[in-house]
This record gives sequence, C-alpha cells and structure tokens, in this order.
Amino acid sequence: MMAAREILASTQASHPRGSWPAEEQAQAFRDAGIPATVVMDLDSDQLLVVTEDGKR
Repeated sequence: MMAAREILASTQASHPRGSWPAEEQAQAFRDAGIPATVVMDLDSDQLLVVTEDGKR
C-alpha cells in the first residue's frame, strides 16, 4: 500500500519554462530539509511538488 503524499506546491504543466518551476520549488523544499519530489497529475495537467513517501 502506498503512503499518502502531501502536496506542497503545484505548477501548470503548460508553463512556458516546462517543469523547471516545479523542480526549483522541490529543490527549495529539499534545501529546507523537507524531502520533496515532482510528479505529474494527468487529470489536472499539473506538476505537483509532493513529499516523498508521505514523509515530512
């Protein structure tokens, strides 16, 4: 069973810079000690910055 992930931030997948804003946000969370990664939500066409494996 997969642990629930908390959404920390989101960006439109159609952003002119592509996934860079989401990756930059995820890196800022990681720099602050919060394990974060970027995933794509196809239903909403969003790039989501989420906690890794439900950790925070």
